[in-house]
Amino acid sequence: QVQLAESGGGLVQPGGSLRLSCVPSGSIFSINDMGWYRQAPGKQRELVAELTRDGVTNYADSVKGRFSLYTDNAKNTVDLRMNNLRQEDTAVYYCNPEFLIGSDGTTWNGWGQGIQVTVSS
Repeated sequence: QVQLAESGGGLVQPGGSLRLSCVPSGSIFSINDMGWYRQAPGKQRELVAELTRDGVTNYADSVKGRFSLYTDNAKNTVDLRMNNLRQEDTAVYYCNPEFLIGSDGTTWNGWGQGIQVTVSS
């Protein structure tokens, strides 16, 4: 069974930076893809950034040029680096990875527990 642990959130001033991590535990062969989502109060969960299994990165228009994904294949992680944060980035952020967990092609997909990011002066 795979478990996820998110870290790196917190309170930051506008213009600041944070780096979110989503670290898995359990028996994993490799990471297939990763999606980072966020949900602000009263709003639907939205996709912020993703790394597809083809190696393509996609970003929401609202974060392009400010957010970046960083892959560590040895750790099976894809971090979300957030620069020049704005108040409207305030939300709970969730990771949603898919891992290859079996030599027969078995995969696992799940959600992190969510981590609060608050941008405020």
